[in-house]
Amino acid sequence: MTGLGREACGDLAVAERREWLVTNGLGGYASGTVAGVPTRRYHGLLVAAARPPAERRMLVSALAEIASYGTQTLELGATRWRDGTVAPQGFRFLERFRLDGSVAVWTFALGDALLEKRVWMEYGENATYVRYALVRGLLPLTLAVKALIDCRDHHALWHRTDRPVAINVVDGGVRVTPPDGIPAFSIRSAAASVQTAYEWYLGAEYARERERGLDDVGDVLHAADFATTLRTGDAVTFVLSTDAGAPLDGDAALLRRATRDAELVRAAPSLPALVLAADQFVVSAGAQSPASAAIVAGYPWFGVWGRDSMIALPGLLLQTGRAGVARDVLRRFGAFVDGGMLPNDFPDDGSPPEYNTVDGALLFVHALDRYLRATNDRTLLAELFAKVDEIVTAYHDGTRYGIGVDPADGLLRCGEAGVALTWMDARVDGVPVTPRAGKPVEVNALWYHALMLAARFARELGMDARPYDDLAARCRAGFARFWNPAASYCFDVLDAPDGNDASLRPNQLFAVALEHRALTAGQQRAVVDACALQLLTPAGLRTLAPGDPSYRGSYGGPQRERDAAYHQGTVWPWLIGPFVAAAVNAGFERSVALGYLEPVARSTSAFGLGTVAELAQGDAPFAADGCIAQAWSVASVLDAWALCNETSVT
Repeated sequence: MTGLGREACGDLAVAERREWLVTNGLGGYASGTVAGVPTRRYHGLLVAAARPPAERRMLVSALAEIASYGTQTLELGATRWRDGTVAPQGFRFLERFRLDGSVAVWTFALGDALLEKRVWMEYGENATYVRYALVRGLLPLTLAVKALIDCRDHHALWHRTDRPVAINVVDGGVRVTPPDGIPAFSIRSAAASVQTAYEWYLGAEYARERERGLDDVGDVLHAADFATTLRTGDAVTFVLSTDAGAPLDGDAALLRRATRDAELVRAAPSLPALVLAADQFVVSAGAQSPASAAIVAGYPWFGVWGRDSMIALPGLLLQTGRAGVARDVLRRFGAFVDGGMLPNDFPDDGSPPEYNTVDGALLFVHALDRYLRATNDRTLLAELFAKVDEIVTAYHDGTRYGIGVDPADGLLRCGEAGVALTWMDARVDGVPVTPRAGKPVEVNALWYHALMLAARFARELGMDARPYDDLAARCRAGFARFWNPAASYCFDVLDAPDGNDASLRPNQLFAVALEHRALTAGQQRAVVDACALQLLTPAGLRTLAPGDPSYRGSYGGPQRERDAAYHQGTVWPWLIGPFVAAAVNAGFERSVALGYLEPVARSTSAFGLGTVAELAQGDAPFAADGCIAQAWSVASVLDAWALCNETSVT
């Protein structure tokens, strides 16, 4: 159970840097800060996925509570305004915040009274439940709640509009019909009186957006007022939902959520918080997809990404007992293989997927192998082997963006001007920061691994494996070129436009972390040693060694500055997975590898509570940043933890 006490909750600087997240299995979510101050445009109580898992729409910003107890009347919400004022300041009465499974829980102390607030989402529905219970109190407590709405795309901001927002009283609450095609939704309660309101609150400021150099001021609309009186043991639940008939029984809804949490943890009990965090990324892919499941890359702003899905699949699904979901994800992506390539991005607007990743298809072959080792599902192997062969053939013969095998050394080359095809794909003014055109080390490690797997798959299916074996032998011989004897680690890219790139980066860990490896035992150990000495941090691995002239140890500021640092020293937690696997393969004791992993696994209380962030600063103290919850970060910890404890299902 992740929790913070009064010393953190009452300190605004701390409490607004700790964020919570609950999700619904459709791509929808609710999120905010422990303090209650919305610091991002993504903070709100109901962000619905209109076309799961895409087209996410902010609908309900907040329920602003006013508690009257004895002679006290206290506002429990919090907002920062354009002039910098924070008012009200309800966090001053916050005794405790905790996660109870996947339910966010606040406890407010009002004299002798304790008021508990719980927020969770209904699985499979665009519905958020907000439940208030008077846990203790000598007197009755009167609770008034202002419903604040914010009707927009979750990437945008809303401003006062002359286009009318229809707010109509319905049984138990109000039904809101926004303009501009935003979905209608209800705010209802079985135990509170209601009356409509229509008052604009102007100039709410979102501090994290300002820090990121983005639009940071928006407006919200006060849509309705609710009121109820609670005595000790009483509770009132508000249901925020796109479904006009969503059930109002809060106790039953809370039991459904607790039961589901328990079932998920029962299947993988070693890291319960991260098992529940993993579940947040697993979503319905919608009726337009050939299979039912997908993986959201990160919250709050990422959608479904191919590379991220393949990296995350083993830890997110196989280590949590969800092989059936893994099968669906693999089938879904297999259906989209085109020209031997895997789509990298499924745009939110429903436009065709984008094929701009060189490693995605190779990671697909790796993820398929991990699934097969866990399940021995020869039916899926037979179904998807044609896709594996298509990938190998297209990559050998040549496909988009100059991807193809160099006949001189059997290595895979890639790259065109203005394109970044590896996971280090940030751009500044349209120009890749780390273009890595040529022969990237991890791409060729994955290529060799995929060829060896394709040969094994062919033999298991009674097919001729010799073409794959021959390509693998040529690649293995050529891979020796990656060794840089002057530095005692691998070149990051061979045959780049400016020659071989000797930068010390973590990408070479794939040449040691995978099952099939072309480096010698001594070289493998040297790679791990070099990365441990210069790249390893308690938050993950740096993307560039600190001594490099291009190193940037600070990530932040406007997007140009952030993108310039994104892969130039910034720490990525997900890289701890390849590092731990490489360490074990290089002969490190599993207990030692576990020691490297544990600080990352403990980071769940530092930023996005109960989960693992997208990235961290390259310089100490390695503060977390980026997305508060990233799929491959959580997955890598789960997968590496299983490896270190020898409980992996693969």
